[in-house]
Amino acid sequence: MSRYWPLPALAACALVPWLPGLPVFWLTLLNYIGISAILVVGVVVLTGIGGMTSFAQASFLGFGAYASAVLSTHYGLSPWLGLPAAIAVSAVAAGLIGAVTLRLRGHYLALGTMAVAMSLYYLFANLDFFGRNDGISGIPPLNLFGLSLVDGRLYLTLIWAVLVLVIVATNNLLDSRVGRAIRSLRGGALAAASFGVNTPAARQLAFVYAAVLAAIAGWLYAHLQRSVNPTPFGLNASIEYMLMAVLGGAGQVGGAVLGAVLVTVINDQLQDWLPRLLGQRGNYESIVFGLILLAVLQTAPEGLWPHLFRGRTRKRVIAPAEALPRRVMPQAGSPVLAVERLSKRFGGLIAVNEISFAVNAGEIVGLIGPNGAGKSTSFNLITGVADPSSGAVRLFGTALTGQPAREIAQRGVARSFQHVKLVPGMSVIENVAIGAHLRGQAGALAGVLRLDRAEEARLFAEAARQLARVGLAEQADRKATDLALGQQRVVEIARALCLDPVLLLLDEPAAGLRHNEKVELAALLRRLRAEGVAVLLVEHDMDFVMNLTDRLVVMDFGTKLAEGTAEAVRRDPAVIEAYLGAAQ
Repeated sequence: MSRYWPLPALAACALVPWLPGLPVFWLTLLNYIGISAILVVGVVVLTGIGGMTSFAQASFLGFGAYASAVLSTHYGLSPWLGLPAAIAVSAVAAGLIGAVTLRLRGHYLALGTMAVAMSLYYLFANLDFFGRNDGISGIPPLNLFGLSLVDGRLYLTLIWAVLVLVIVATNNLLDSRVGRAIRSLRGGALAAASFGVNTPAARQLAFVYAAVLAAIAGWLYAHLQRSVNPTPFGLNASIEYMLMAVLGGAGQVGGAVLGAVLVTVINDQLQDWLPRLLGQRGNYESIVFGLILLAVLQTAPEGLWPHLFRGRTRKRVIAPAEALPRRVMPQAGSPVLAVERLSKRFGGLIAVNEISFAVNAGEIVGLIGPNGAGKSTSFNLITGVADPSSGAVRLFGTALTGQPAREIAQRGVARSFQHVKLVPGMSVIENVAIGAHLRGQAGALAGVLRLDRAEEARLFAEAARQLARVGLAEQADRKATDLALGQQRVVEIARALCLDPVLLLLDEPAAGLRHNEKVELAALLRRLRAEGVAVLLVEHDMDFVMNLTDRLVVMDFGTKLAEGTAEAVRRDPAVIEAYLGAAQ
């Protein structure tokens, strides 16, 4: 889609309402579709992209509507002042509610937001300040350049113009450094945190952003309807908005508009035609709509939008950009990592038992052992993914123990994972760019206003350079999860290199690679060693490990069994018995 699409879209917003013969009924329906779509864009960001299920979005619609209604009726302020008030009230409420509910995960989060929605509904319905169940009436219309927006055509232009701007702002946000952090929350949060993404802050940002969009929709609703009451802001309304997102395509911003159109129009048409067909009135439309939804989800579980636009991929143009600053690498042979009597217990199970070893600058150390020996657990303890039961981890003599993963990444520690952790739905180069998250500074507002383009150009130029370095430059625009497993592991290495690490931890990087690819990987690691990078390597391919590493540390049942050069370890009787096998 052309980046200039908003211009014809805004022109259509101004012209379509004035088409001759357009019924008043459809004008009204399109107004409500536009308001719903604005809110559902927030649901897409929060749930479809961020992976957080919330049933409180109609409550934030209510915050926006009531904030503007109260200011314009009780205090006589301009309705236009109601917009910043609505945004501020909803943002503060979302910040407070999110601080509590976002500590929950999965269905607990959904249930928590349901409780919030029910509580806020009864709050609106039982306080005299909000008019109880009768609500607030007599809300003044919006006035623009002396023109009162009471005509449905004028209001339709305003609503859909706001929708276009909301879509542009949201796409800008998602195509930014902060947006990639939000997108990584669904399926890649652990990896993102290991590269410096503040995942709790990203979750909170997505929650507040969705609430702000709901507040804008609520402000428009209040001055369209000219009265508000609690009914449109209850749990049932939130469920309907969620259905719009799911039906249209919860992972796509365009799906919000498609879902709002389909749900609103289908519901309206069913209410009109079913009584005629059945000869009696009732809530039959809910039953039929439920069957339609089930049919769609069976055939298009990701919603209709990706089904309609399947196969369309964005070709990202990498513009020349100034190189990112590089770390000063330590002198070859100087101490980098020290692991001191590190232990991890899970109840009665000892996964890592007082293991100690060191890795120096410009050195490749192999950490080997049978499956279940504790190697990946040791990686998690070193990188802050898990907390040790005892012992210490030091980087350049400074303790890392107890530090969160993002703080450890800030110090120059990068890693790959035993089980590949790439963000589904993101391209190869976008996944790699997450590794450079800490090398950028732009925030959410800069992303929304597209003031971060110079920095984004530098981050993606670095991602492209690292992809070329590992031999995957031609795969940059493919979905990362469409690659073969071995290639996905190489993508993880490119992502780790984007951090510009001083210490690189690779968990089975050669698994799934063909012989020539292993040769290329070994050559890359040797180049990194020559640059002064310290490499700690877990691998089961003994030929690969023996011919590459400077030293080996052997683990068995969480305990260090041996340490030394590859040749010394190869001849160690305990290692032969426990790992290499007596036949060796």
